[in-house]
Amino acid sequence: MPTPQLSGRLLSRPRADKMADGSPDVGIDDLQLSDTAMLVDPDDLDVVEEQPDGDVAIVGPDQLDQDDGPAPEPEPALLADNHEAMKAKLFQDSGDLEIETEAVSTWKIEGWRHLKKKEHGPIFECGGHPWRVLFFPYGNSVEFASFYLEQAHEDKAPEDWYACVQFALVLWNPKDPSIYASHTATHRFTADEGDWGFTRYAELRKLFGTRWEGRERPLVEDDGANMTAYLRIVKDPTGVLWHNFLNYDSKKETGYVGLRNQGATCYLNSLLQSLYFTNAFRKVGLPFPRALGGPLADPAQAVYQIPTQSEDTLTNSAYTLQRLFYLLQSSNDAVPTAELTRSFGWETKQIFEQQDVQELSRILMERLEEKMKGTEAENALAKLFVGKTKTYVSCIDVDYESSRIEDFWDVQLNVSGNKDLDDSFRDYVQVETMDGENKYFAEGHGLQDARKGVIFESFPQVLHLQLKRFEYDINRDAMMKVNDRYEFPETFDASPYLSDEADRSEPYVYRLHGVLVHSGDFNAGHYYAFLKPTKDGHFYKFDDDRVTRATLKEAIEDNFGGEYGAANGAAGMRNPYTRTLSTKRSMSAYMLVYIRQSRLDSVLLDLAPEDTPSHLQRKLDEERETRRLQRQAREEEHLYLSVGVITDDIFRQYQGLDLADWEAEPDQDPAAPRPYRILRTTTVGQFTRRVAEDLGRDPAHARLWVMVNRQNKTTRPDQPLMDVEATVDEAYVKNGTKNTGFRVWVELADRVEAGRALWPDMQPQTTKNAPVLLFLKCFDAEAQTLKGAGHIYIRKHDKVCELAPPILQLMGWPADTTLKLHEEIKPSMIEPMKSNQTLNQAEIQDGDVVCFQKTLSDKENEAIRAAGGYADARDFYDYLCNRLTVRFTPRWSQDREGDSFELALSKKMLYDQFAAKVGERVRAPATHIRFFTVNATTGNAKTTVKPNPNTTLQHVLTPQYTYGGASQLPNALFYEVLDLSLSELETKKNLKITWLSEGITKEETFDILVAKNGVMADVLPMLKRKAGLDDGTAPHIRVYEVHTAKVYKELGESYGVAGINEFVSLYAERVPEEEEDAAEDDRAIFAFHFNKEPSKAHGVPFKFLVKPVGPLHGLPTSLTDQGEVFKETRSRLEKRTGIKGKQFEKIKFAVVQRISYSKPIYLNDDDILSDVATDGEDLLGLDHVDRSRGPVAGRGDGVFIR
Repeated sequence: MPTPQLSGRLLSRPRADKMADGSPDVGIDDLQLSDTAMLVDPDDLDVVEEQPDGDVAIVGPDQLDQDDGPAPEPEPALLADNHEAMKAKLFQDSGDLEIETEAVSTWKIEGWRHLKKKEHGPIFECGGHPWRVLFFPYGNSVEFASFYLEQAHEDKAPEDWYACVQFALVLWNPKDPSIYASHTATHRFTADEGDWGFTRYAELRKLFGTRWEGRERPLVEDDGANMTAYLRIVKDPTGVLWHNFLNYDSKKETGYVGLRNQGATCYLNSLLQSLYFTNAFRKVGLPFPRALGGPLADPAQAVYQIPTQSEDTLTNSAYTLQRLFYLLQSSNDAVPTAELTRSFGWETKQIFEQQDVQELSRILMERLEEKMKGTEAENALAKLFVGKTKTYVSCIDVDYESSRIEDFWDVQLNVSGNKDLDDSFRDYVQVETMDGENKYFAEGHGLQDARKGVIFESFPQVLHLQLKRFEYDINRDAMMKVNDRYEFPETFDASPYLSDEADRSEPYVYRLHGVLVHSGDFNAGHYYAFLKPTKDGHFYKFDDDRVTRATLKEAIEDNFGGEYGAANGAAGMRNPYTRTLSTKRSMSAYMLVYIRQSRLDSVLLDLAPEDTPSHLQRKLDEERETRRLQRQAREEEHLYLSVGVITDDIFRQYQGLDLADWEAEPDQDPAAPRPYRILRTTTVGQFTRRVAEDLGRDPAHARLWVMVNRQNKTTRPDQPLMDVEATVDEAYVKNGTKNTGFRVWVELADRVEAGRALWPDMQPQTTKNAPVLLFLKCFDAEAQTLKGAGHIYIRKHDKVCELAPPILQLMGWPADTTLKLHEEIKPSMIEPMKSNQTLNQAEIQDGDVVCFQKTLSDKENEAIRAAGGYADARDFYDYLCNRLTVRFTPRWSQDREGDSFELALSKKMLYDQFAAKVGERVRAPATHIRFFTVNATTGNAKTTVKPNPNTTLQHVLTPQYTYGGASQLPNALFYEVLDLSLSELETKKNLKITWLSEGITKEETFDILVAKNGVMADVLPMLKRKAGLDDGTAPHIRVYEVHTAKVYKELGESYGVAGINEFVSLYAERVPEEEEDAAEDDRAIFAFHFNKEPSKAHGVPFKFLVKPVGPLHGLPTSLTDQGEVFKETRSRLEKRTGIKGKQFEKIKFAVVQRISYSKPIYLNDDDILSDVATDGEDLLGLDHVDRSRGPVAGRGDGVFIR
């Protein structure tokens, strides 16, 4: 039998290394396969043998001999020289490929064993391009014959040349054409990828064997065979057929750019591109005519009209969205979304979590609407995206209807059980008949048969349809993706789903604008979008950073979902995310964007550069220019040298070790060295002139000393740079210290004669007693400062005591002032100097530092120490070595930044010492201050610092071991001033109680300290005092314990506080009057908030009164003996929660069983809560978005925008 057509194991033969004769030598590990051109080897397929349906026939030996008639004629053998039949077999599965032209060429191979290592077949033409077969008779580094199809241009093909080819190579025995081997492939041939084929075409041993696959003769017979190449040039409607996307330029090929994926933000990217190409969403929409020649409608003003000039910071999500849209307009490369997500408040966790696109869309719209209030753009989004529905109950036999008109931003449609879009809309507006035991109670008419349903009053200009591809599977007890086939049209008429009263003056015909696709399953997948940017243009696929043109079939039909076609009898296609075979498509539409056909021109209006806010363009242009200059600076960095310069003025302002702080910032520290960036070819003389001019001095009176790093970790002047003609680069290489930049000290002459500087070390003198350059520092014990005083020259054989006169003269002190002298050898080595030693004996050299201080009396020294100061220079140096600037922040302050302060402290300070320093600053007793370490990741308080008198500040800030899995900041602490001492605090328990003063909408949190053996009755008076409650409120307070945003239990007055753990929240409120006045049959239910799934609880839970019966208690007429209808219950809930207006209207109410937190039972206005919530453990759920959600520890999962 012939070899199956998909038997090539290796397809690509890149031009890599060469054999000895110049032919390619490519091994299997060297070859790269394009994911768009790869064929499948049958050996790699997972084959599933299907059993026939029905009963299995049992065949016995006696039945085999029965003659049921003449046997069917065997099919004639397929012959390789029958080109049309072979072509039909080889290309039987061409799918939707459109053939441009085709050709067949046969090469007669003779003397196989005597051929060279690489051979070429005859050139033939197909589609106006030359082609030939490339042949390795002895294998391309394998024990197989290797055949490839190759473009045969004489020189290299033009750079932009390509051809999409479907081809087959058939090797056959010319003496018996029924013996053959064949392989097929598809490939995009380019100038760089000019050949493609099969390295392991057929095993050489088998080709030359005596029998080919059970036949009576070999395939290669008499050292020869024929090779027939079948070619089809395929049309490329999108320009990317079988593209490998190496060096692909989206902007060049399509005119559009994509968005970069930060991790799992493909869902965000697809939504953003959809909104971006809804052009009216970006700018002022042009006025559009109403139907029938009516007046012009108001222009829609959107994102670009949000005023952000005064708030153009990267924390403003409206501003970052404007920036993103402008970059999508003007950039040539894919645009990052990091600025936008940071402005949302997202951190790494949110970047790597896929969220619900519908929820994200709604929250984004809400945030933008908030930004648009009071501006030109107010209500712009509603004009584009909002339609109206009517929920109604209409009596059949009496003239009574209860209805409610609501806005909608999108429509959620059921996929399961519906075959297409119209089916889903019919399902959405289907009417339920309320009769029999389910009759409707109409006020004034009693129980009546009625019709209940939802109908559309209007549809928006831009219609967002959310297809419910993810549903809860009760059998699997999990959310699953619905992969059923679901069709949607390119043109959609929504008018059948409008109410009779709807305004139909303009057709409700919609054109498909976008298809947002999810590929994968519920647990893993990828999002991308097909969008039609212009009214009459093509669809394009926006897949993160790549944009490609798409066919109508790729955009629409391929995303219906449903079954794959059974190609080649395969058992299914492999899902790239689950890595399992499936007969159903993993990619399907989950969101559709339709634009009203009559509004296409106004929604997809043209945008010009001037439509972008001018301040946005200006800001981004400035940033581009800054980046260009920075890039240019990086590229030219090798031409420049950074030089740090210090002067005597800088030295005099500096307090610290050595001569300067080389890491200080000049714009923040006046004692920071002056930075220069100069060309390496600048001479020392030119650089000296520039520095002197900056200092306002004559260049002839200045010279530079090179500074070097000594072995004792100090940086000191070493020698003057005398060769002024040398370049600074030469001076740096010869004299400087590597890896620290070039550092110099500029010396300004004290003596000048005839315009020439007289340098002390350059005057005639004996070399044995040459002057030494010394730097002087003054330690002022009373002021607790150590600053530079200047420099002097002194001969090296002079005694140490001879330093006193020039020091006193420099400082202007009386001649009888006694001094103590120390040499600053290195930061940890400050040695006293002996008066009678010479400088030479003391090993003093150029650049050394001498520290002096006045000699003080014992009484003066004691006074300084008593004030917490240092009386001796050596002690002050030790403080400087261990000095640490610590930032102290009040833990509970509303303005942490404003109330924070910094203190310079020694790491060796004991707990009581640094607590006293903080106490002085905040004017509180040190015994009443509690400290907390700071979590380095979150910036929140980490652990409480224990007041151990033997603990040093260094141990507190940098403990040997850290607990809790996170490091702490080494230079920051939180503090809290208490009403009692820390020793008293040990006997107390701190309770954090949140007081709810207006329903559940206003929260105030208080810390209350109560005795560890106390009860809740001890807590309430303290809460009354802290919350400022009146005497009438205090007796009616109740406190309840909350865990995971649900009420756990109420805490009575006798409840011991010791039983309250740190992982729960405490809420306190005044008991509502309706509960205090509750009837005997009324009962309470606990309510909580959640977002779509009961497991995603959030917000403040509460207790609510359920009224099961009616008139017996004098209740309103809407309360019957059946109970209170939920329409009235909603009114009480609005009053109970304090949530008002649109925010309350968006809440959906449901009953949730506490035990399993099963699927919520949503309530309608005519339902009776007491009839649905029958179990005492049932909860009332409020389903809505958590508007307070943010990157705060302890909150549930979900999407949010701060």
